[in-house]
Amino acid sequence: MVPYWLIFSIPAFATLFENGDWRRRRDVENIAFLLAIAFTGILVGLRYDVGGDWSSYLGYLDRAAYLGFHEIPTAGDPGYILLNWLAARFGGDIWLVNLACAGLFCWGLFEFCRMQPRPWLALAVAVPYLVVVVAMGYTRQGVAIGLSMLGLVALAQQGSTLKFVFWVVLAATFHKTAVLLIPIAALTSDRGRWWTFLWVAAAAAAAYFVLLADRVDDLIYGYVESEYDSSGASIRTAMNVLPATLLLVFRDRFPMPPREKRLWLIVAAVAIATVPTLILSPSTTAVDRLSLYLIPIQMVVLSRVPGAFGRSERTQRFLAVAVLIYSGLALFVWLNFASHSWAWLPYQFYFQ
Repeated sequence: MVPYWLIFSIPAFATLFENGDWRRRRDVENIAFLLAIAFTGILVGLRYDVGGDWSSYLGYLDRAAYLGFHEIPTAGDPGYILLNWLAARFGGDIWLVNLACAGLFCWGLFEFCRMQPRPWLALAVAVPYLVVVVAMGYTRQGVAIGLSMLGLVALAQQGSTLKFVFWVVLAATFHKTAVLLIPIAALTSDRGRWWTFLWVAAAAAAAYFVLLADRVDDLIYGYVESEYDSSGASIRTAMNVLPATLLLVFRDRFPMPPREKRLWLIVAAVAIATVPTLILSPSTTAVDRLSLYLIPIQMVVLSRVPGAFGRSERTQRFLAVAVLIYSGLALFVWLNFASHSWAWLPYQFYFQ
C-alpha cells in the first residue's frame, strides 16, 4: 500500500503550504507540482499486474501484434489499439503502452489541476479514486478522462467549443463512451447558441456513428440485459453528488467566471441526476462507468471549499485539512474494504 499512500501524501503535504492564490505561485512551486505529476505518472505507467483488468489489457497487446495498420480503425478503440500496435512493432511490452497512457492521463490531470486555485489540493482529491482506481485499473477510460479534462480546460478557460469537441472525440478513440460528453459543449455556449447547438449536434452524431454505433448492441447486452452490477457504485456516485450539491446550494460562495460556473453547474446537475438513474437502472455498472467522467467536479469544488467557506487564513487551512482527511479516508476505505482492491495489492513495479 505504500506507493498509493506516497502519491497521496505528496500533494497532501504540499497543500498545507498552499495559499489558494495562483497569482502568488512561484516558479519553484510549478516545477515541484510538475515533478509530483511526473512521479504519479511513473507509478501509474510502470505498474505490474495491478488492476482488475490487467489480463484483458495483455490480450489487447497480443491481438495488436497481428493487425495490419489498415485494420486499426475497425479493431476496437483505435487510439488504444494504435498504441498497442506501435508497442508490438517496436518490440515493447505492456509497460510501454501503460506508460504512454499514463502520460496522456497525467497531461490532462496536470492542466486541469493547474486551473484550480489550489492545484495541490485538487491533486490530493484526485488520487484516491481517479488516479489509483481509474488510471491504474481502467487504462482506456483513464486516458479518455485525461483527454476530456484537456477539453474541459479549453471550454472553461477559453470558451472554445471546438477544442472541447476535439479533445472529447480524441478521448473517444480510447473509450467510446466519452462521446456522451459532447452535448455539454452546446449547453455551456453563451453566444451563437443555436449555431453551436447545430454543429455540436452534428459532431456528436458523427462521433456516435463512427465510434459508438457498432458497439451499442454489445454495451446494451453487457451492461443492461445482463444486469451487470458494480459493487460500490452507490458510494462512488455519492462522491460526485456531495460536491455537486455544495456547488448548487452555495453557488454564490464559489466565485468563477460566468462561463466556467455555467459549465460546472451543468456537470453538477448531471451528477445529481445519476442518483435516480442508479436506482432505476437495471445495471449499476453502466451508470458507474459513465459517472467516472463526472469525477472532475470533485476536484473543482473540493479544492475551492477552503476559499468558499473560510474567511480567515486559519479557517481556510482547517478546511483544507478537512478535505484532505476526507480524501485520505476514501483511499483507506477503498484499499482495505473494496471488494476488488485485492487486484491492486500489493503494488508491484514492472522492473523490480
